[in-house]
Amino acid sequence: MLPVPPDDRPALRPWFDPERPGPLVFEQVLRSGVGNCWVDRLHEPRVVMAAAGGGNYALRGDPDAVAPDELAGIEGMVDAAPQWLPALRRSAPQTLVWDRVIATLPATAAMPPPHPAVRRLTPADAALLSALPADIAWVHETWGGVDEVLAAGVAHGALVDGAIVSVALPFYLGRAHEDLGVVTAAEHRRRGLSAACAAAVVADVRARGNVPTWTTSPDNAGSLAVARRLGFVHHDDDVLYAVRIPIPG
Repeated sequence: MLPVPPDDRPALRPWFDPERPGPLVFEQVLRSGVGNCWVDRLHEPRVVMAAAGGGNYALRGDPDAVAPDELAGIEGMVDAAPQWLPALRRSAPQTLVWDRVIATLPATAAMPPPHPAVRRLTPADAALLSALPADIAWVHETWGGVDEVLAAGVAHGALVDGAIVSVALPFYLGRAHEDLGVVTAAEHRRRGLSAACAAAVVADVRARGNVPTWTTSPDNAGSLAVARRLGFVHHDDDVLYAVRIPIPG
C-alpha cells in the first residue's frame, strides 16, 4: 500500500461517502491531521485505507485487489464492509468480529443543565488529563494524544478533588456527524458525570451544525444507559473487525 500525502487526501473523500453515523475514521484523519491514508496504486486506486490515531482503521474498495501481506501492518479496529472479512482473515487468521450499536441524538432532545464539576479542558490541563487511569486513556487517541486534543479545545471533563475523573469529546469529527467518546474512572461511575460531560460536548456538536452520535457494544449496559438518559435513539447495528488485537473487555 502506498501512502497518500496530506494535500492529496481530500480527493479520497468519495470513497467514504455518503457519510453515515458511526466510526468516521477518514474524516477524523482529515480534520485532526493525525493518522494516514494509503492506496493500492496512485492512479485509479482500487483500495483505500485510512488510519486515525490509536489503531482505528477504515477500508474501502475491492478486497481482492490486495495481497495478505499488504494488510500486515493493520493492528487495531477496522471499519469495513462484510466482504472484507475473508481478506482480513487471510492476513490475520484470528481476526474477530465486534458487534456495535449506533445511535443518533434527535434535534428535539433536551440536555440536562450544566454540571458544576464539568468544564472545557485547556492546554493547562495536560498534566491532569495525562493522569487518567490506563483503562480509559484511549479516549483521546484519535486526536493523537493529550496535547493535541487539548489544543483542539474539544474535550470536556469533570473534576473531583482536583483530578479529572470523567472526559467526553468527539472521538470522530465528521462533516455532518460527530461520534462521542466518553469515559469515567471506575470509582466515579453512576454519579451522572458521563452524562454531564457528554451533554457539554453535545452543545458543541450542535453549535457546529452537526448531529451527535453514540457507538457502543450491545453488552455495554453502562454506556447504553447513558445514551438513553441523554435521548439518543437506535440508528443501526454494525460491526468492527479486531485485527491482531483482542476485543476490548
